[in-house]
Amino acid sequence: MTTTRPAILLLQPMMQQLETGLDEAYEVHRLYRAESRDALLGEVASQVRGIVTGGSLGVPHAIMEALPALEIIAINGIGTDAVDLDRARQRGIRVTSTPNVLTDDVADMAMGLLLATLRQLCTGDRFVRAGQWPTGKMALARKVTGKRLGILGLGRIGRAIARRAQAFDMLIAYTDVCSFEDVPYRFMPTLQSLAEVSDVLVVAASGGSGSQGIINERVLNALGPEGILINVARGSVVDEPALVAALVDGRLGGAGLDVFADEPSVPEALWGLNNVVLQPHQASATVETRLAMGELVLANLAAHFAGQPVPTAVV
Repeated sequence: MTTTRPAILLLQPMMQQLETGLDEAYEVHRLYRAESRDALLGEVASQVRGIVTGGSLGVPHAIMEALPALEIIAINGIGTDAVDLDRARQRGIRVTSTPNVLTDDVADMAMGLLLATLRQLCTGDRFVRAGQWPTGKMALARKVTGKRLGILGLGRIGRAIARRAQAFDMLIAYTDVCSFEDVPYRFMPTLQSLAEVSDVLVVAASGGSGSQGIINERVLNALGPEGILINVARGSVVDEPALVAALVDGRLGGAGLDVFADEPSVPEALWGLNNVVLQPHQASATVETRLAMGELVLANLAAHFAGQPVPTAVV
């Protein structure tokens, strides 16, 4: 099989506009549709020059190593923890992502989860739909305005969350690998000390080995039985069994979760808890943002194959 257009391996379904754009410019091989993935890889491996994938899926090591002509991995997202960046550097493979365009949506989701958890919005919705309002009364919710907000990771998304929280007169503190002089928020030197001074702790840190399970039992206990955990980052940042145990035991007040350790698997123990709001990794899932992400994926690929600098290089 030969083609004058660069061959691209698409690892998972994307928004239709992105797939249409890929089809117009490239020879696209959809691995997720293949009856036998091994057979498809065996057929096209020598020709594939680019991979398009999502941040959560990334690129399995075996697939990267099976593609000798691979030049670029275009991530439709901001997470790079599921791509072996060191190996990509060794092989001279360009890696790109789609930063900035999804910052607002992820920050909005963080605030939405915060509001839904503290004000029991999902519980109230279920209460009304179940016909319980005429004969029952919901428990009181918790106030949002004025709460102490801790942010783990004060990058683009962490800062966007902080700006939104200021509108609720929240007292903002954060922790990161270092303090920042250009923000008015209180810096806490450790994650546990941040949890101790927070009513709500929002996880906005990058995934990867350096942050694996850092929201552990000690941090959850420091947040306490009135505290709320919000996670819009990566499920791997949280010790999920410790989180489930803290919620079930009442050592943590509640949680709003968009991400999980083994997606799409969600611990069944969370399903029936009214103090937990669950989302299926939807933080960037708006029409506007997914279109912008797709356009940036296409722009990165086009620049690379034209021999020009890519707009948003990671490696």
